[in-house]
Amino acid sequence: MKTGLVLEGGGCRGIYTAGVLDVFLENGIEFDGVIGVSAGAAHGCSFVSKQKGRSIDYYTKYCNDPRFMSIRSWLKEGNVVGVDFSYHQLPEKLCPYDYDAFLNCNTEFYSVVTNLETAKAEYIKINDMFADIDYIRASASLPYFSRIVDIKGKKYLDGGCADSVPIDAFLDMGFDKNVVILTRPNSYRKKPELRFLAKAVYRKYPEFAKLLLNRHEEYNRNIEHINELEKEGKIFVIRPKADLHLGRIEHNAEKIKNAYDKGVLDAKECVSNLIEWLK
Repeated sequence: MKTGLVLEGGGCRGIYTAGVLDVFLENGIEFDGVIGVSAGAAHGCSFVSKQKGRSIDYYTKYCNDPRFMSIRSWLKEGNVVGVDFSYHQLPEKLCPYDYDAFLNCNTEFYSVVTNLETAKAEYIKINDMFADIDYIRASASLPYFSRIVDIKGKKYLDGGCADSVPIDAFLDMGFDKNVVILTRPNSYRKKPELRFLAKAVYRKYPEFAKLLLNRHEEYNRNIEHINELEKEGKIFVIRPKADLHLGRIEHNAEKIKNAYDKGVLDAKECVSNLIEWLK
């Protein structure tokens, strides 16, 4: 039996996931594989390197820094999340990522990206966080608010466009006992996007534009599928009890900390049941 951890994205809502993961680290909970989408990949990599508290530390410290995540960054460089600051200065200098711990870990780690030309999800195994950081960046590059990420001639954006919660992908890879962390309450269902916007912005990538237009239907079907798997006892799901009231770009450190604390609380409430379920 191989255990897996599946992490939804959601911009700043992902700090809820960071709270859950820190409780896992406190209790020595490990997995054979971790797969993350967007913010899920960004926080999941710190879980794999066992750096408890790293995510909340840099989020609360830099949430008001325009180099980190801001409209100013978007207007200046075309990316709402500053590329050099967020993917180089932060992990390499300001809030060091433990690259060696990642390299020495036995956990398989995957980042989900969406290929603009095929409009399909790709599940990239990250072998070296330093060398493969652009796959994390691509996974978290929101459509409309990020430049297309070119990696080895392929064009990528947010993995959540094609597969928001990649539970089926992990099951297909042989991870047969999975924990899923969501960043929306069970009552949430995604609404349609503006039709003209997708077609206008991504006219060179018609299949990707079509994907964006149908994204809400796929997401909602995915959530229903997850609910069914949960009822059957095939997966263990942790999700917020209510809306976190965080924007994708959130500058209020108190609100960010509150969302993190909710993740901590929810994880602590179910950690005993989770440990028993994983046996």
